[in-house]
Amino acid sequence: MASSLNRTFNCPVELALEVLGGKWKVVMLARLKEGPLRYAELRRLTPRMSEKMLTQRLRELEEQGLIQRGTRPGTGKQVVYALTKRGESARPTLQALYDWGLRIADEVGAHIEAPRPARTAATRRNTA
Repeated sequence: MASSLNRTFNCPVELALEVLGGKWKVVMLARLKEGPLRYAELRRLTPRMSEKMLTQRLRELEEQGLIQRGTRPGTGKQVVYALTKRGESARPTLQALYDWGLRIADEVGAHIEAPRPARTAATRRNTA
């Protein structure tokens, strides 16, 4: 169930930041943009995030209707997290943030670990 933000915002950016704001939310959505992931996979991909924070953010993203819990086909009861239709609608924004981060990394003296290659359906099945 998606939480309601039944109030007036002065700017669409204010609303977007209300929904996406919070440490790690956008990073988690960017990871899920590549495809459904199990809790352990999300944990491995965000090593600086505590387990408590991961659990809390997953719950918040689910309440906001951006992600959903489900099971991976053919795996019995293996729980995975995936973007919902609303979460998918953030795909261009997530990609723009990713691209911008890559572009400015050298300028600000930041090091970005090797970008994770896109996973195909076959790769997801083999790494599950």
